[in-house]
Amino acid sequence: MRTIIWFGFFWATLILLVPVMKKAQRLKAQGRDQEVSDIVSRKVCWWAGSLLRLAGAHITVEGRENIPSEPVVFVANHQGNFDIPILLTCLDRPHPLAAKIELHRIPLIRSWMELLGCVFIDRSNPRQSVSALREAADGIIRCGSSFIIFPEGTRSKGGPVGEFKNGGFKVALKSGAPIVPVCIQGSYRLMEANGNWIRPARVRVTILPPVATAGMTKEEARELGGRIRQQILSVMDSAQN
Repeated sequence: MRTIIWFGFFWATLILLVPVMKKAQRLKAQGRDQEVSDIVSRKVCWWAGSLLRLAGAHITVEGRENIPSEPVVFVANHQGNFDIPILLTCLDRPHPLAAKIELHRIPLIRSWMELLGCVFIDRSNPRQSVSALREAADGIIRCGSSFIIFPEGTRSKGGPVGEFKNGGFKVALKSGAPIVPVCIQGSYRLMEANGNWIRPARVRVTILPPVATAGMTKEEARELGGRIRQQILSVMDSAQN
């Protein structure tokens, strides 16, 4: 029953928010970006938070003091579908993220993600992926916004953390923005662990100190993905001990 109610709320609220979405689109066309940002941040945070509460997600967040005031690239492990609403609500505010191209085909979701400034990645097209990430570096970070990536590229669903693909780190390396690692633990228990039925679960989000990327050597850049992955694994290991 919880799952049925959750999906009903998911779509009903999106439909009810259409007038607000249309207003934000008009303001964007007029170049009134700050007003768009205020509307989108407020509504996205409310919507994502409501979905988490309805799912029964009990979230503990540690390390918010590690988020700098400057634009950063948040790099998180990816356990389940709820990771997106979790990061939209648990950081300092909602930020654009790199999302799979399949989400671009979903009406209303696509419109809100475009207003938020999300970048859509086609994993079957490496050239498109590189171009999209370059857009993130040039059009998002350098315009003063932070960005979220899941470098595993797919959900681990509670299994081992996958290898971190290098493509996403190019956003930070190209722009010189610091990387803020984010460790998500337990989000897969909300859905993936239950055969995609939604069940209450406890989730822990740990925000680690930023890692500077400006001035990195080529060797340091090559090792960056493994370094960030190891930091996230260390948090997971310490939680289990």
